Amino acid sequence: MATKTQAKLRAAYAQTKRVNPLPITGKESAVELLAHAFPAYVGRQERTAFELMRRSLDENAAVFLTLSGAMTPAGLHQSCILPLIESGVISCITTTGANLYHDAHRVIRHQIREINPNAGDLQYRLARVIRIYDLGFWEEALLDTDRLFSAIIRGPDFQRKMTTPEFHYLLGKHIDAIENELGVEQPSLLSTAYRRAVPIFVGAVQDGSIFLNVVKLKKLLGAEFKFELDINDDVYAMAAVQHYCRHHFDERMAVWILGGGVPKNYTLQGEPLLDQILSVPTQGFDIDVQFCVDPVDNGALSSCPAGEGHTWGKVSADAVETGSVYCHTDVTAVFPWLVHALMQLKVSRRKHFRLMDKLDEAVKFLDADVKKRSKSLMETISWSPSEVK
Repeated sequence: MATKTQAKLRAAYAQTKRVNPLPITGKESAVELLAHAFPAYVGRQERTAFELMRRSLDENAAVFLTLSGAMTPAGLHQSCILPLIESGVISCITTTGANLYHDAHRVIRHQIREINPNAGDLQYRLARVIRIYDLGFWEEALLDTDRLFSAIIRGPDFQRKMTTPEFHYLLGKHIDAIENELGVEQPSLLSTAYRRAVPIFVGAVQDGSIFLNVVKLKKLLGAEFKFELDINDDVYAMAAVQHYCRHHFDERMAVWILGGGVPKNYTLQGEPLLDQILSVPTQGFDIDVQFCVDPVDNGALSSCPAGEGHTWGKVSADAVETGSVYCHTDVTAVFPWLVHALMQLKVSRRKHFRLMDKLDEAVKFLDADVKKRSKSLMETISWSPSEVK
């Protein structure tokens, strides 16, 4: 005779979705195919990812996209990210400096081509071909792109201290003008984000070639060169944007993580900064979708699941229970397909959040909340060995 617990479990099991895919005819839409032909394993993770991406838009959540790995050389921004920005899906981006730098090769008409990854790196070096796995471009692309960014950054509007979203907004403004002058067919990530006022954060900005040119300019121009990045204000600005989204839109936030690395944590850490460091109540991201090839067994931050993130206050309890998926796969293998399905939905076209236009307001809004707690926060900045039990 079944116990009450067994009966409850059996009743719950009876309500789960049956694994009974329909025959594929070739007439299905991407949305229809995802609904019935992906019932298990990584396929089910992929289907769940799409369902959560769709839910992000159904709930009008602010979508924070993180982007690591060599995604712009692979053209993932051209096929997927730019359409998502233009349609209002993406609200904020955190990426590596490399993704912004390599994207600029195409602006000045250098090509990135498919190559044989097994052809021999010694030979590629002799031919002055730079390799990113199975992608290649001439070394001249690097040199010309260095000249491009050096010429832009030495300009008068860069000669001050700023955050990375301010820096990339200015770069986007200049790149947009260059694209218009040259008649570039496909815009860059920088210029598209500029036009749609999508902030671009780079958490390890010094680990990239754009900043290497900043190093050169500082050495060559000395005191004349006054450009500086404020990493303190940068981290604070990320938390401010998240706090602003929570209280000024529909109180929902989603994070879509492409890869892992610094961009993932730099975005997620805004929540513990608010709650644990600044004592400003928050609940963590409501929806967490990640695509990554790393195994979830070695303590690496790139692969840590939402549950582990929840213990740090980065994502909500609801996200862990019903709003999270770790899709164990290469981003380039599945993301274009999911974006294709998403763009078939009316909900994928919505009003732009234009968070870059609201950045100053967001910082002031967080300042006001921090000021209310300044007295209690003062108690957290002193310490004595006698406090150790």
